[in-house]
Formats: sequence, C-alpha cells, structure tokens
Amino acid sequence: MSDNNKMTIIATKGTFDWAFPPFIIASTGVAMDKEVTIFFTFYGLNLLLKDTSKLKVTPLGNPGMPMKMPFGPKWLQNIDFGPKIPTILWNIPGAESLVTWLMKKTMAKHGVAKLEDLRSMCQEFDVKFIACEMTVELFGYNKEDFIDGIEFAGAATYFEEASTGNHHLYM
Repeated sequence: MSDNNKMTIIATKGTFDWAFPPFIIASTGVAMDKEVTIFFTFYGLNLLLKDTSKLKVTPLGNPGMPMKMPFGPKWLQNIDFGPKIPTILWNIPGAESLVTWLMKKTMAKHGVAKLEDLRSMCQEFDVKFIACEMTVELFGYNKEDFIDGIEFAGAATYFEEASTGNHHLYM
C-alpha cells in the first residue's frame, strides 16, 4: 500500500456513543484501500477492553444528541425529545442507562453493527490498534484487561505512524 494512502485516528472518548465513529471511519478507510491505525488514549482505552458492556451513552456531555423513540407509533418516533429535556434531568439516576438502552434499540432498528462486531471487523481488516502505554499505566489497567491483537506503545509510535500518512483524525 502506498504511503499516501495511510490514515491515522486518535480515539480519546470512551462512551458507548463515541465508540462507533473511530471504528466506522477505520473500516470505511480500509474498504477504500487505506492502511489504517487507531491510537487509543485516555478514555478511548475503554473501547479496547474485553468487556464493553459497561459503556453508556452520556446525554449530559452530548447536548446536541437527537432523542427519538425507536418504537411506538410514527408520530411518537418523529418527536425529537433531545431539545425538550432540560440538561439537569440527565443527572437523574438511571438516565444514562435508559438513553443507552434507547440508543441500542435505535441502532438495532437501523441495522447498525454491534460494537464488538464492528471492532472485530476492523481487526479482521488489519486495522492496527495501538493502546497508549502511558495511559494504560496511568489508569491502572493490566494488559490482560484488553482484547487480543493490540499493540501497547507511546505517543512517539503514533507520530511515527502518522509521519508517512496524509489522513489524520482526532475523535
């Protein structure tokens, strides 16, 4: 693969909703014949954990998120509840779990791949996953906490990967 077809992505967010963009962009890049590397740092490390079942949507941190019902009559499904719900209500216990459940229902309704399947597909397509070694140590993770097939390295390795590419994204 030529060097001008190299893409790097820095994944820094570790919530359920923010887990999808790096994997969708990476798998699309590979489908377009790009060599893709994702560097996972800080909260982005959550996306490489063996168990991602605890990842939740964070409506408090995403005020622009549309909130439509994935079920019910069409008139109900067409209402965007997001702007109608005051931000303070996202602090109510259980709000994140409810929104996560609704997001998973909406994704299933629209045929979006499950997170684990999308991540596995990227690995099958040879997307290179690099976990930031400094952040792994900072947060007290063990290498056994993570899925197989990833590299542990520092930011200098990311810069080495990026130096020969021409597509670089920060998520």
